[in-house]
Amino acid sequence: MKKYLAECIGTATLVILGCGTAMLVGCDAAAGSGYLLTALAFGLTIVAMAYSIGNISGCHINPAVSLGVLLTGGMSKKDFVGYVVSQCVGALAGALILKAIFGLGGVTDLTGGLGSNGLAGVGGNVLAGLLVEVVLTFIFVIAILGVTSKKANHGSFAGLVIGLTLVVVHILGIGLTGTSVNPARSFGPALVAALTGNTEPLGALWVFIVGPMAGAALAAGVYKTLEK
Repeated sequence: MKKYLAECIGTATLVILGCGTAMLVGCDAAAGSGYLLTALAFGLTIVAMAYSIGNISGCHINPAVSLGVLLTGGMSKKDFVGYVVSQCVGALAGALILKAIFGLGGVTDLTGGLGSNGLAGVGGNVLAGLLVEVVLTFIFVIAILGVTSKKANHGSFAGLVIGLTLVVVHILGIGLTGTSVNPARSFGPALVAALTGNTEPLGALWVFIVGPMAGAALAAGVYKTLEK
């Protein structure tokens, strides 16, 4: 149970710091600073969590990452289910905490939806949104599989590589879909936003579940082929 609790805490932390930063600074394409701050918040949170809970659960804190690990033989089906449930609970808890902080403090949420993902950056086109999420998740997950491979022997640098990879996929993806590459991270804010009256993020939520999971499966398949 310790590893499931670690995944729950890690995912909650990712939502609080990543989505919370987006809510606070916004994502202004003209200025660009919101993009960079949000990208850094997500990436640096991964670095912090990798070095704090990585030795307990592996610090997946993302169902897509867990799927990639499952498909490459790195975890059991039972643990996969346990990880995904824990990650979704953690994301929901993180979103509720953000709602409380911003609500009690009277702080304006500049994203309008607790940092949830959307398709506005791709003109509402579902196929474009799916493609963005598949490609970015593929890049993220294949980097994780490579850097954590026993053959790679990157040791203590793995967490840093993974965090920086998340930063760079966010730099591109924020202006397109808000960058999910993580179904749990999308689920928590969208559900809490819907419960408090904003149902728009919930309508596109399936894109940010299917896209990342498909990208992770593709990454696992390609990595297994390359590793042979």
